[in-house]
Amino acid sequence: MLLTAWAATRTLLLLCVFRVVVLPGTDVTTDVHVIYRGWFEVLRTGTFPLDDVTWQYPPGAALAVLSPGLLPFLAYPAAFFLLCLAADAAVLRLLVREGRRPDRRRWGAAAWTAGLPLLGPTVYARYDVMVAAVAVAALLLPRARGPLVALGAVLKVWPVLLLAGVRGYRTALAAAVTAAALLAGFALALPGSLAFLAFQRDRGIEVEALAALPFHLARFRGWPGTAAMNYGSVEFLGPYVPLAGRIALALTMAALGWLVFWRLRARTFHPHTPADAALAAVLLFVTTSRVLSPQYLVWLVALAAVCLAFRGTRMRRPAQLVLAAAPLTFLEFPLWFADVVQGGLPGTAALFARNGLLVAAALLACRALWRDTVPGPPAVSPAVPAGTPASRR
Repeated sequence: MLLTAWAATRTLLLLCVFRVVVLPGTDVTTDVHVIYRGWFEVLRTGTFPLDDVTWQYPPGAALAVLSPGLLPFLAYPAAFFLLCLAADAAVLRLLVREGRRPDRRRWGAAAWTAGLPLLGPTVYARYDVMVAAVAVAALLLPRARGPLVALGAVLKVWPVLLLAGVRGYRTALAAAVTAAALLAGFALALPGSLAFLAFQRDRGIEVEALAALPFHLARFRGWPGTAAMNYGSVEFLGPYVPLAGRIALALTMAALGWLVFWRLRARTFHPHTPADAALAAVLLFVTTSRVLSPQYLVWLVALAAVCLAFRGTRMRRPAQLVLAAAPLTFLEFPLWFADVVQGGLPGTAALFARNGLLVAAALLACRALWRDTVPGPPAVSPAVPAGTPASRR
């Protein structure tokens, strides 16, 4: 039943990205046909796209962009879509395998099967599903966790947050050594491997981010700014936007501070703690980021699925909220993205609802993680007056 559902939903996703089934709204495959393919041609010459400010990824992203070269008998877009399908299948295989172990559940595989297609064809038109596969493997294969976290981090940074709930230093040390080796290799092989850092510095407030919500409301009150393409995404430009960016950055720093404080106070670690902590950490950084692209939900659905694979997880409610946010993400992008950009009611309402669910999920995840791992104050026994006889049994 599970495999049948997976095959049916993934067939539908492939029909969408191959444009056999044409959905209304924004064409999500443009990035693959134009941007990724353009980067592919540049990377094949032996350099990163140094003059392209839309290249805002760590150097490992080159591996994902170049990967369709493994299938030279196919056109670039077709090869990319099929490799995303393979990464999707790899996640399912890991979750099914985990669900057969003692003290595990098959809910993880079911959540991935049902949750990912709720995001629509975007999941096969970005390389995030490949990164998600590496992250899921890192959480479910603890012996290889360090190197896999490092690989994920050089692909798209966020998998470094998987270390938040890991005890001991060996995994972190293995991740650091592997990441350093990978970064050194890219620096030697391709010039400009760290150029993405300067491009990220100049990002604004993406129209889908939590920090953008005040500007959506302000437009109804005559705010003079606009939403326009900037650094590869549609961002708000105008008065108070730089201030909102600084506030978002401050909130991200506060989230990091909370994670450090939790880690110092945590005493009880369970088999599910690394996955629970990863979901809480990524939720915090997604909701406070200046950018909240629809493909970020691929990360959250993957982490939610891993949490649900553990019988003892405390992330059931946050995971459910993440899965509920997935179809709203599909509505705001690509179906109603024009409304989001222009201030139309349907798209803006879907965006507010989606971001509200993610904020609720982040808060609930942090509370559940704290209660599960940080010991409470010691219980105080009631005072017994001297000379009081013991109770009869």
